[in-house]
Amino acid sequence: PPVHKTPARPGDQRGEGVVLNVFSHGFLAVWALLIVLPLLWLVLSSFKTDAQIGGSAFGWPQNWSVDVFSRAWDKGIGDYFVNTVIVLVFSVPLTMLFGSMAAYVLARYEFWGNRFLYYFFVAGAMFPVFLALVPLFFMVKRLDMLNTYQGLILVYVAYSMPFTVFFMHSFFRTLPTAVFEAAVLDGASHTRTFFQVMLPMAKPGLISVGIFNTLGQWNQFILPTVLMQPQSGDDPERYVLTQGLIQLQQQQGYASDLPVLFAGVTIAMVPMLVVYLSFQRQVQAGLTSATLK
Repeated sequence: PPVHKTPARPGDQRGEGVVLNVFSHGFLAVWALLIVLPLLWLVLSSFKTDAQIGGSAFGWPQNWSVDVFSRAWDKGIGDYFVNTVIVLVFSVPLTMLFGSMAAYVLARYEFWGNRFLYYFFVAGAMFPVFLALVPLFFMVKRLDMLNTYQGLILVYVAYSMPFTVFFMHSFFRTLPTAVFEAAVLDGASHTRTFFQVMLPMAKPGLISVGIFNTLGQWNQFILPTVLMQPQSGDDPERYVLTQGLIQLQQQQGYASDLPVLFAGVTIAMVPMLVVYLSFQRQVQAGLTSATLK
């Protein structure tokens, strides 16, 4: 005989929704504390002295002087900061340009080998960078680009291309085909259609992937460590921030100056926090717009 199921009552559904909301909000609150508290401790430690840090690592600072940031800047953080900015000013726009162009062609044009090229880019995102360090080093060395801005910029662009193509490919496929066809009927060339029609429509996706590339390249450590080492006594140091923080720690030796190290980490961290908080809505819009269209 057929089994009749009793329909769920509205009260039971509301109860399940309340339990789910409490669990999800509680999880998010714990996650936020795990992120905010270490950052707050790091910033507050910059205003302490070595004695205060050694006596009570979680105590409140007694002196709110900002001189420690000046000392950290003068000890090399300023040069490392400038080197990082120089590299990212060129690497991020080039990554976005070449990645968007490749993703657009793969998403909007059908040709032989299209899927092979797409999966070739996607496979690059799954390839661990550690496996390519030795051949990459000798390739850059053969091009005479070790310890140069242009060498690191080209490597950053190549390293970030797979994720950029993967992300923008999905975004370009969601754009309306009618707009593309209208531009073609009006006589627009493929180049003009891309730069003046399709690329502005993909602005949310460009901002999202641009922020991710900025964060990833700003925090990159293994690639500059391998490629940005002085090759001779006359070769200047062009360390980026991630390398510079290690150098700052090693330079201290037995003369510990922990507040300077904390201040250096804070200087390296604050720009990325500002960038993300300033564009967080655009990032969320870019991540959800492809699903909503």
